[in-house]
Amino acid sequence: MNALIFLSSDDSEEEVNAVNLAVHRRTLRSNLDLFEISDVAFVSNFRVSKALFTAIHSKIASCLARKHMRGFSSQDKLAATLKFLAQRSYQQGVGNDFTVAIGQSMFSDIFHETLCALEKEIGIEVTVEMTQGEKAAARRYFYEKSGIPGVVMCVDGTHIRITAPKDNKESFYNRKGFYSMNAMMLCDRRKLIRFVNAKFHGSHHDSYVYSNSPVANYFEEKWRNGERQFKLLADSAYPSKPWIIKPHRNANQNSPEAEFNEKHAKARSIIERTFGMLKNKFQCLCTTCALCTD
Repeated sequence: MNALIFLSSDDSEEEVNAVNLAVHRRTLRSNLDLFEISDVAFVSNFRVSKALFTAIHSKIASCLARKHMRGFSSQDKLAATLKFLAQRSYQQGVGNDFTVAIGQSMFSDIFHETLCALEKEIGIEVTVEMTQGEKAAARRYFYEKSGIPGVVMCVDGTHIRITAPKDNKESFYNRKGFYSMNAMMLCDRRKLIRFVNAKFHGSHHDSYVYSNSPVANYFEEKWRNGERQFKLLADSAYPSKPWIIKPHRNANQNSPEAEFNEKHAKARSIIERTFGMLKNKFQCLCTTCALCTD
């Protein structure tokens, strides 16, 4: 049944429209079962399968409490967040879509709450720890690609565009000429993400981000404890460490160093492909988000 809203003659047309829109969105949410849409449409909207959505929801549902009389279910919140991450825009996704239907002011709070829940409950599953079998398979893969022994992962960074912050703008302005967060990521041979640090501002150099991340101590400790076959492939922006394998600078054409660099780049390209897959799945990483969050 559709709700009827009675307003006085003193209410502006804008206020009437806002109230009617809110009622319309609540009606859509109450009448829609996300799992009734096709499997293809579900993945297109939320970038995960129904089974994976259910698994994620089961882990974070307890962290997402209902708020206000217009309380959104934990499923609503997860769906809205994934939709925004996929579509990179509130106007093009969450605010103008029958599968979610949430107002922008409310969505900002929901987005922050859901991201915190995801980081708390899902983030712990991202780990640099590897089994002996994973290490052996990684070493074989990277040796076949590069001829470099002992490599198990690759590291690289990418700049995620953000809207210009109100405070400390200079710290976010990167050398490429836009405001960003400098996100560092490690992946293995399977394009499995092993570590992420996205808390540093765009002006920070890749070397600084690495050196001030927990993973730096982790790899150093491995080396100091005698595990010399646990190395990273990195580009020239990263610090010089025995366990970080970088290309040679200013290598002469057709020299052994140039050949090494070519093989190094071929092996390290897997981190670039991993970033590409991630950005293709979640379009919000490709351009400045339309919704500004703290």
